[in-house]
Amino acid sequence: MAHVELSLSGAFVPQARTPAEAEFVGGIDRWTSTVTAAAEPCLVIDVTSRILAISPSGSELLGLGTPAEAVGQPLLGGVLRLIDFTAGAGELSEPEVEKIPPLLAIRSERLARGLLRVKPSTDSAHLTVDAIATPLWHGGHVVASLTFLSAVRY
Repeated sequence: MAHVELSLSGAFVPQARTPAEAEFVGGIDRWTSTVTAAAEPCLVIDVTSRILAISPSGSELLGLGTPAEAVGQPLLGGVLRLIDFTAGAGELSEPEVEKIPPLLAIRSERLARGLLRVKPSTDSAHLTVDAIATPLWHGGHVVASLTFLSAVRY
């Protein structure tokens, strides 16, 4: 017959630990470093629509060159060309630009989702992208947005 022996010791209780000031990383810095290393296409923009961070796959998807080239650039008005969904693929009007998910998340202080039609500078064909954006908060105010991107294949 098998013999089983049971021994009880003191329970392990993990100790709560508060990070020291030197190792604490603020919210936006944490998001920018996470996005920079992310495998998924994503980006962080600030309230002025400047790119704070973009993943390599996000930069490739949008045709923005390398992430280092895109960081610090304005998302709109040069780096990213948004076009409408008409057959003529005209420039997106200003009122419609304000409704794209990265900007809408900042202005509405809520989650935003929508489709973008993008004309990358590196390619003559347009691209449709599904974008989901969330506002990033600091000190009770929205200071940026985090957007995940996915190409729509049809």
